[in-house]
Formats: sequence, C-alpha cells, structure tokens
Amino acid sequence: MTYADSTTERIRPQRFHESAGVEDWRVVGEGACAYFHTGSFAVSARFVQAVSEIPGVGDEHPDVDMRQKGVLVRLITVTDDYYGLTGQHIELARQISAVARALGVPADPSAVQTVQVTIDALAGPAVVAFWRALLGYQDRANSAEDLIDPQRRGAPFYFQQMDAPRPQRNRVHIDVWVPYDRAEARIAAALAAGGRLVNDTDAPSNWVLADPEGNEACVGVAGPPAQATDCP
Repeated sequence: MTYADSTTERIRPQRFHESAGVEDWRVVGEGACAYFHTGSFAVSARFVQAVSEIPGVGDEHPDVDMRQKGVLVRLITVTDDYYGLTGQHIELARQISAVARALGVPADPSAVQTVQVTIDALAGPAVVAFWRALLGYQDRANSAEDLIDPQRRGAPFYFQQMDAPRPQRNRVHIDVWVPYDRAEARIAAALAAGGRLVNDTDAPSNWVLADPEGNEACVGVAGPPAQATDCP
C-alpha cells in the first residue's frame, strides 16, 4: 500500500501522534515535521532523492529543507479552505522514515520546531493588509487572521484580535511551537537563562514567558498531552 491509498480525512495532531510508526515525527503548529541527521551534504542529497521516489509523493509535495548536516521534512496539506493534516500524512511519514532507516539516517525529534510572529491588533483587517503587502505573504486558507509565505520559507504571522488596548504589554511577540516531549526542557532552559514565567493557565499546551526586559514569547505544543491553544 502506498500513502496515496490512505484516507484523505482531515485529522488533528492527537490522531497523528497516536498512530503507529510515526515516532520520528512531531506536529509543531505548521504540520508534521521530522529532522533526519545525515552528517553530510551528499547523504542529505541521497536521502531527498530517495524520498522523491516514493510512489505518489510528488502529488503531496512535502516541504524539504536540505542542509549540510541534515534534512527537515514537513508534511502539510494546503488548499483554499484547509491548512493541516490528513490521514495520508500518516502513511507518508511511515514511508519517509523507512527510507531514512534504509540509508542509516537517524531521526532527531528534538531538532524540530516552528516559530511564528504574533501581532495584537485592534483594527485587524487594516493591520493584516499592511503586513500582507509588506511581506508579500498570502492568507492561510480562508483565515482572515493568518498570513503565510507563499514559498513556505518564512515564519508565519498571526494577528490576534484585541477588544481594547493592553497598556504596558507588548503588541508583538514570538510563538515557538516545540515537540510535545520537549516543552518542559525548553521552558526550563529559558527560565535558567534569565526568563520568567508570565502565565501557565493553558499548560500543558501553552505557556507565556518573558525575557529579563519583559518581551514576551509563547511556547506551544500540538498533540499529546493536550491540544495547543492561542496565546492568552
């Protein structure tokens, strides 16, 4: 069976992570991702070539970031009305992992993350229009509050609608989506480096941190142990 035989049903991160054979992969806000440590550019190239030869993979066109020491693969469906995962990604993830094993290329789930820029906006449509034009980005599916790089390279932008100004608080912050099993370690490292915990109401799916000068960042998790939520 090829991955194309699998269901096109839209699935949540929890469903993906509960599936067998996807242990190399983590859902981190922008799809299911896996990082494979190749050790050299030549091995990276051979790995990408082998992935391209999986039957039907060209129809799904996974995002592949090939570097000297490793390859990041991202699986996500992008249509006019949907930006997320389907059942097909489960089987495709399994087959990509099988290619890595055949080449002796280990996966490193701890190397996966997604960074998103979040802007608080009172006049949402006007603010979004400005950033859309400035960045050359486009709307994410039917969303009126998300912008993405059409080349799928730059960090996505999310515009959080505000009902009233929030004095003495940042209007722009960074969202960092990390694997569900890396969140506690990442937060501990940030706190040890001088940060502070601002809000953990939505833990274990979301934490708000701040640097020593009060600049905020959210750490988000998709999938186990809980679904991620928007920053408060």
